[in-house]
Amino acid sequence: MSKTIKVALAGAGAFGIKHLDGIKNIDGVEVVSLISRDLDKTKEVAAQYGIGHVTTELSESLALKEVDAVILCTPTQMHAAQSVACLKAGKHVQVEIPLADTLHGALEVAAMQEQTGLVAMCGHTRRFNPSHQYVHKEITAGRFNIQQMDVQTYFFRRTNMNALGQARSWTDHLLWHHAAHTVDLFAYQCGSPIVKANAVQGPIHPVLGIAMDMSIQLKAANGAICTLSLSFNNDGPLGTFFRYIGDSATYLARYDDLFNGKEEKIDVSQVDVSMNGIELQDREFFAAIREGRAPNSSVAQVLPCYQVLHDLEQQLSQ
Repeated sequence: MSKTIKVALAGAGAFGIKHLDGIKNIDGVEVVSLISRDLDKTKEVAAQYGIGHVTTELSESLALKEVDAVILCTPTQMHAAQSVACLKAGKHVQVEIPLADTLHGALEVAAMQEQTGLVAMCGHTRRFNPSHQYVHKEITAGRFNIQQMDVQTYFFRRTNMNALGQARSWTDHLLWHHAAHTVDLFAYQCGSPIVKANAVQGPIHPVLGIAMDMSIQLKAANGAICTLSLSFNNDGPLGTFFRYIGDSATYLARYDDLFNGKEEKIDVSQVDVSMNGIELQDREFFAAIREGRAPNSSVAQVLPCYQVLHDLEQQLSQ
């Protein structure tokens, strides 16, 4: 595909805007349609980014012949069904993490991708952050092997608010959203499947109906282990922080930045063409479309993560 890739983006909230900002830096791509539930706010965002078509219905955008691909930044509970709808409409699709909030939903998307042969990718951004890419390259070069990962995912979300401090129409989830990042990254970085997974959770929130605290242990087939702590109760530094403990070094990854075990910053500016993980994720999506190949973080590649999440959910429900 040599022509401009024309994109519909669903979800004009905090993460949708991150994608719009990233796409501005990518040649040969144009966002032509913006979909979100609040029409007035969607029109405001569309005006800021020069997007001509605005709607509250994904089906309207899928009906546009000019649309080649869709990026979904919609509520978690809609991801699987919307991804299937995009593929059925003949559109390549990138869905923000998580692919689904059930294993059944994830399998449905994978089956539809295989049936259509279109590019279907899930936004497992940690694969693309320059910090984690640096570690991955050290591993593939044989200079570093993971012995343990220690990960903290901490937010303060006792009410339904997004990253911009705006009210959400849906409820976030520690297991099916935030744990998905680490479960996938651990197996990806180890180059080894997860063979053991355990989880415990704290009390269920009386209004939100979800566990606000969770602890997960993972073991890969090669012997590496991972400890993941998650909380929506943490009133302090927010985000996800990764400590890689290996045979030759210790690395601390904080989104796109990387430090050694002594808190000395490592220059990762030459790892890729950008220091923005979301932009790099989008670049991979569009490159895969142009080159007719499966992308890194394809639906098929990340499917084992959702099997692990399903198994953990089964444990927690007992």
